[in-house]
Amino acid sequence: MIGLFERLGAPFLQALDPEQAHGLTVKMLKFAPLPQPARNHKRLATRVFNLNFPNPVGMAAGFDKHAEVADALLRLGFGFVEAGTITPRPQPGNPRPRVFRLTADGGVINRLGFNSQGAEVALRRLAARASAGGIVGVNVGANKDSADRTADYVRLIELFAPVASYVTVNVSSPNTQGLRNLQQAKALDDLLARVVDARERVVAQAGPTPVLLKIAPDLTLAELDDVVGVARARKVDGMIVGNTTISRPPGLQEISAAKEAGGLSGRPLFPLSTRMLAETYVRVEEAFPLVGVGGIDSGAAALAKFRAGASLVQLYSALVFRGLSLIAEIKQTLVAALEGEQLGGLSDLVGVDAAAVTAEAWPA
Repeated sequence: MIGLFERLGAPFLQALDPEQAHGLTVKMLKFAPLPQPARNHKRLATRVFNLNFPNPVGMAAGFDKHAEVADALLRLGFGFVEAGTITPRPQPGNPRPRVFRLTADGGVINRLGFNSQGAEVALRRLAARASAGGIVGVNVGANKDSADRTADYVRLIELFAPVASYVTVNVSSPNTQGLRNLQQAKALDDLLARVVDARERVVAQAGPTPVLLKIAPDLTLAELDDVVGVARARKVDGMIVGNTTISRPPGLQEISAAKEAGGLSGRPLFPLSTRMLAETYVRVEEAFPLVGVGGIDSGAAALAKFRAGASLVQLYSALVFRGLSLIAEIKQTLVAALEGEQLGGLSDLVGVDAAAVTAEAWPA
């Protein structure tokens, strides 16, 4: 059913405004009959953040913004899903149009601005599917007009820890003014201290919920030093590297669309995000695992993320251009790499090229 829909519907979806196409896809996933997921190869099973993932390929935050279709996505073959970004109170986000395809470049620019139906709605949906199983994380962010953004994150941790497999603290979206300032050392230290304390306060009823930090790929290496130092000191459970970039790499073909304000994702982000992943990996020194995201549009690209330091990967933008067959391609590539190199499991791939990647010239 889904494959047929993709073949017949892809040209129609590409003709729509990107946000309209996304909304239609979510509606289809809510109501279309889905097959049982294909069995995952046993070599793809991995344990990260003390969670057992059937495979390491996740749907990144931004697709299931309101926690509507997590189970459908798991049935399509993802090993985990990250819902959100979810804010405490509902907010509309930035004015439309706010999503732009760079088709020739395999990229997307968005300036959505944390459009969210709010925590109450998402919490109700996640509680209703809690018995369904599967790994579903929740990406949380502050309201645009919040007087105390750190308090927003604390409240969201308290709310979602009982129903989320993990919670991601998103301080790296470029589309909420001033949000990225929370990555500065002093502000981040205060934020993570309060977030981790909130997690511990609810552990009796929620269990040990991992807390992840999602960072921007646009940090300087000095800023990355500070971020990793704070994350290690505050004992977060992992980091996601990284969010969209405000930079515009040279050579983009969609010149007009590239001028739009917002965060760039997709294939053009791959060199920068992978370099920042490797730089983070060598600084973390295996204190906690990393999730690699940004520009994964092939099995080879996903494999490169593991070799640069990722224990899990996430994707979203490439699905706009490649479709759902990309999930199976990535899993097949990973299995082939493990068998070809006679490795015991995915952990044997993690970071093997990180030092070499950090020695390369900085991506343009």
